[in-house]
Amino acid sequence: MSDYDGGDTGYDGGADYGHVETGQEHESLDQLHQVNASEADYNNQFNVYEQDHASAENTSFDQGHHVEYSDPNGAHYEESDYTSYDHSAAEADHVFAAEGSESSHTAEYSELDALQARLDSAFASATEIHTDGGPAIAAS
Repeated sequence: MSDYDGGDTGYDGGADYGHVETGQEHESLDQLHQVNASEADYNNQFNVYEQDHASAENTSFDQGHHVEYSDPNGAHYEESDYTSYDHSAAEADHVFAAEGSESSHTAEYSELDALQARLDSAFASATEIHTDGGPAIAAS
């Protein structure tokens, strides 16, 4: 901004100078705001159940009986009896169970705010100049 004031110059020629003022103003505002965010989730659940069962059985039974008899008169008696028993059994069981669950989640967020403002102004003002005997001159 500049100011000029002629004031009293000491010249007696009858001229009077007024006041002149000019100026400029420049203002600006820049603002930037940015947000970035993300999130990720993962879940895994798994269950397993397993059971084994096995059994075996073996049975073996043997029995023998033998009788022999001779008397003094010459009679002879003989008897043989034999029993054999075998049993085998086997059993196997298997149980398997499985259960699973899986989930995933992803989220992203982004935000941008921008503010921009500009203000430019200029001004000029002047007063009149009077001279002796002349017309009034206006300056602006």
